[in-house]
Amino acid sequence: MNSFLPQTYLLGLIGLLAIAAVISGRQLLRVRRDELELIRLEQSEAGSSKDAGDLYELASVQLRKRLYPKATATLRQAVKRLNNEPQEARALIQNALGFSLAAQKDFSGAVRHYKFALQAKQDYPVALNNLAFAQERLLNREEAADLYRKVLALEPSNKTAKNRLKRLERAARGQTTSSFIESQKSSPESSDSRGF
Repeated sequence: MNSFLPQTYLLGLIGLLAIAAVISGRQLLRVRRDELELIRLEQSEAGSSKDAGDLYELASVQLRKRLYPKATATLRQAVKRLNNEPQEARALIQNALGFSLAAQKDFSGAVRHYKFALQAKQDYPVALNNLAFAQERLLNREEAADLYRKVLALEPSNKTAKNRLKRLERAARGQTTSSFIESQKSSPESSDSRGF
């Protein structure tokens, strides 16, 4: 009976190592694909392109590689070249620029670009989620909660909006409770601590 224990242990270890190898291999392939795509786009001089679509494609790879300052510069160029692009393309580029700015902790700039994205496409749940998150970071919690509710009206199954809204509501209840407790602490008390 004890002879099966080492074999079971080894099989389990081999299984865990196989899973880790598959996950690492997938990540390596994804990173390598992004690197090759970035090199291809840079060599094709997409950065100096007059087409907003090419610039957006380059910026998307830069965002995946977390090259946020470069992505911001590329997306600003794309915004300047938005001439006869459809409204959906405008919304995508403005949302990506807002995301890039938010990643650099420029939440007020991000809010401005998320609003531009929503002007181009009003029922854009990703931009609404991003705007709500930026408002949350700027401590505009009521406005963030309203925006998350709008997302849920558009997409009732949106997990991000559900989770963030629950978190905001819990924080609001906790803040109300803590402000009540603080007001009780600051109110005059009698000698027997009953508060009257």
